[in-house]
Amino acid sequence: MTPRLWLRFGLVGLVNAGFGYSVFALLVLSGVTSGAALVATMIAAVAFNFQTSRRLVFRSQGHVLCFAGVYAFVLLLNWIALDVLRRFGLPDLGSQALLTLPVAAVSFFGQQRFVFGAS
Repeated sequence: MTPRLWLRFGLVGLVNAGFGYSVFALLVLSGVTSGAALVATMIAAVAFNFQTSRRLVFRSQGHVLCFAGVYAFVLLLNWIALDVLRRFGLPDLGSQALLTLPVAAVSFFGQQRFVFGAS
């Protein structure tokens, strides 16, 4: 992987993470349960992130169904990790903030391997 790819991923990842966390926070603060907010966030993130990732990071057409599959896997991991942190007494917003970077890393490697090829 080239340094430019890492840089593009990092910059686009910040935008994507900010978008996803903002959606999650808005939903939780408006009274939506964390589980429902997480699902809604992932749905919104798939649409937003597929476009930014394919155009700005990998510069490849990719496959939207594979992208959605990677996100479904990421959602499952995120859900489990969020539940574990909540059981340790951490609040929803703080827990999701802690999970943002690890979830983004798993998503990147899944995208690179299964969606956009070895760009």
